[in-house]
Amino acid sequence: MADLGFTSAVVPNMLLNLQTHNKSISYAGCLTQVAFFIFCGCMDSVLLAVMAYDRLVAICHPLHYSIIMNARLCGFLVLLSLFLSFLDSLLHCLMVSRLNFCTGIEIPSFFCDPSQLLKLACDYTSTKNLFIYLIGAFFGGIPASGILYSYIQIVSTVIRVPSARGKYKAFSTCGSHLSVVCLFYGTGLGAYCSSVVSDAPRKMMVASVGYTMVTPMLNPFVYSLRNKDIKRALWFLVYKAAHCPH
Repeated sequence: MADLGFTSAVVPNMLLNLQTHNKSISYAGCLTQVAFFIFCGCMDSVLLAVMAYDRLVAICHPLHYSIIMNARLCGFLVLLSLFLSFLDSLLHCLMVSRLNFCTGIEIPSFFCDPSQLLKLACDYTSTKNLFIYLIGAFFGGIPASGILYSYIQIVSTVIRVPSARGKYKAFSTCGSHLSVVCLFYGTGLGAYCSSVVSDAPRKMMVASVGYTMVTPMLNPFVYSLRNKDIKRALWFLVYKAAHCPH
C-alpha cells in the first residue's frame, strides 16, 4: 500500500502532463504532491524497519514470536508508522509553504522534489537547506538504524547455528526484505547525493526515476520470488529464452 501511494503521488500528474503537453502545476497541487510523496516515502521506510524487527523476533526468538508480536504490538507499530509519516510530511509541507517563489519558475524534475523547490526559492539560504536535510536524515535515519540493528542481531544469531542448512533457511527468510531495503535506500541515497554533488538536471531526474517508479515496481516482484510457483515460472521463461531458436 505504501509503494502504491508512493508512486501514485508522482506518476498520475506526470502522465497527465505528457498527455496534455502541459508541464505546469499549481502551487496547491505542488504542495499536495509534496505532502503525499513524503508521507508515503516515510511510511515505506518505517514499515521496512518494522518488518526487519519482525524478522529479528522470528529468527532470534522463534519460541516467543507469537507472544512478542501480538495484535496489540502490531497495532501500535502501525499507528507509530502513521504518526511518524504524518509528522514528517507536515514538517516538509510547513518548510515548503514558508518559502517565497518567483512567478513562472521551472522545476528541474518531473515532480515537486522538496530539495529542488528549496533551491528555487527566492529566499534560499544554506540554513534552510541544512534544516530540510536534517529532517530527512532524522526520519530516514531512525528506521535505517533499526534495520541495521536488527540485521546485526540476526547475523550474530545465525552464525551460531551449527548446520549449513539451518543457516541457509534462516537467511532465506530475510533475502527478499533485504533486497527491498537495498533498493529503497540505495536509490534514495543515490538521488539525494546526486542533488547535493551535481546540479545536472538530467542526472538528478534519472536518479529520481529510480526511487519513485522503478523501486516500487520491483518490490512486489522481489517479494513474490519466495513463492515456488513464481520461481518455477521464472526459470521456465529463462530456459525458454535461452533455448529459443533465433
